[in-house]
Amino acid sequence: MDQVLSRNDRFAGEVAARIERLPVTAWQVRARIVIGTATFFDAFDALAIAYILPVIVPLWGLTPREVGYLISAGFLGQLFGALFFGWIAERYGRMPALIGSIALFGILSFACAFAWDYRSLLILRVVQGFGLGGEVPVAATYINELAKARARGRFVLLFELVFPCGIVAASILGFWIVPHLGWQYMFFVGAIPALLVLFLQRLLPESPRWLAARGRDSEAEAALRIVEHGTERALGRALPPPEPSVAAVLKQPSWSDVFGPIYLRRTLVVWVIWFATYFVNYGLATWMPTLYSTLFHLPVSTALRYQLFTNLITLCASFSCAMLIDFTGRRRWFVFAFLGSALALLTLWYIGPISPQRVWLLGTLSSMCVATMSLAVYLYTPELYPTRSRALAVGTATAWLRLASIIGPNIVAMMVVRDGLPAVFLGFGLVALSAAVVVGLFAVETKGRVLEEISP
Repeated sequence: MDQVLSRNDRFAGEVAARIERLPVTAWQVRARIVIGTATFFDAFDALAIAYILPVIVPLWGLTPREVGYLISAGFLGQLFGALFFGWIAERYGRMPALIGSIALFGILSFACAFAWDYRSLLILRVVQGFGLGGEVPVAATYINELAKARARGRFVLLFELVFPCGIVAASILGFWIVPHLGWQYMFFVGAIPALLVLFLQRLLPESPRWLAARGRDSEAEAALRIVEHGTERALGRALPPPEPSVAAVLKQPSWSDVFGPIYLRRTLVVWVIWFATYFVNYGLATWMPTLYSTLFHLPVSTALRYQLFTNLITLCASFSCAMLIDFTGRRRWFVFAFLGSALALLTLWYIGPISPQRVWLLGTLSSMCVATMSLAVYLYTPELYPTRSRALAVGTATAWLRLASIIGPNIVAMMVVRDGLPAVFLGFGLVALSAAVVVGLFAVETKGRVLEEISP
């Protein structure tokens, strides 16, 4: 038995070494495009509600509390979807989890277009969220497992850029579709990924790292050869022999991979990052068009245009993050991004949000910072855990994203009515500032290290 385990350990280490020698070619780009298409529409569907609300709030006579519930409904489903599809990805593989989650949120987006009142849309958004919550963390895990240590940040974050691209697309299409065709057509567009699942498994193999970690050596070899052959065709030559890499240790997955002595501090810190990032990000971003149109009485088209400009600027900031994070490192980037967001929001509280232009300017500065963390945390979290438990750990961590995204919009609804808009920016700024302190003191740096070295 020991000899079998030793042989399997060596093979898992060989898989890591063979992945580490792969250059970035058209094959890897295709993998990012295929998976990225689903992630693009995940972002589109998640944020589409922000551009629908300015129309359905007066149409259905919604109160601020009901608006908060409707925003949070999708995130409630995402909370459970992240945990469920993380478990599916560990037990049955990354591809089955991706296919199931993509099919679910695409079909339910189509169903949302036929919602006839507040309650029906609320229920459909919860179910749709179940699929949305599963796709992004499993996709991030899969892409991380195809990436080598050198320049992994750029490789993964250029893939993750499709998420803010999806948000920008929701802004652009929302700006045109909602006034001209009606809010239902936003959901029709969001249903497109349901078609992607018909081709997904034919286009991409299962993660070789996951197959090797499960002891399925022949399948891992077959999957890895697909990747290697695709790379060799793109290069027009044979790959060099792999160099010795860090040995992988095959063990059964367990919760000690999340809460054990090596991982507990990592888990607590990354949970803080997830919660604070998305509490600030989704808590404000989903409300902004509605705040512009209700508190500042801007026309719906103007409110949507403001948010479109914000999203375009944050996309540029996200691209900068993708290009620079392998130089700055993960921890330093998180600290300064949290500090930048806190400074913008606390300044807005101190000088007063008395005009839509002032709110837009400082709110956009905050959004630039948290948008980069929204991407980088999908890079950082899979780096912190071993392959045997990576998808489950990432899914569990993203549950804090969903919890924050449920709480954040409802906090805005409550504080706007009870305390006024300045208190909203004070509260959100203090959350960002607290996260900067926690990350600066306790985060682990992962820049340039092989996954098997970071997480034995």
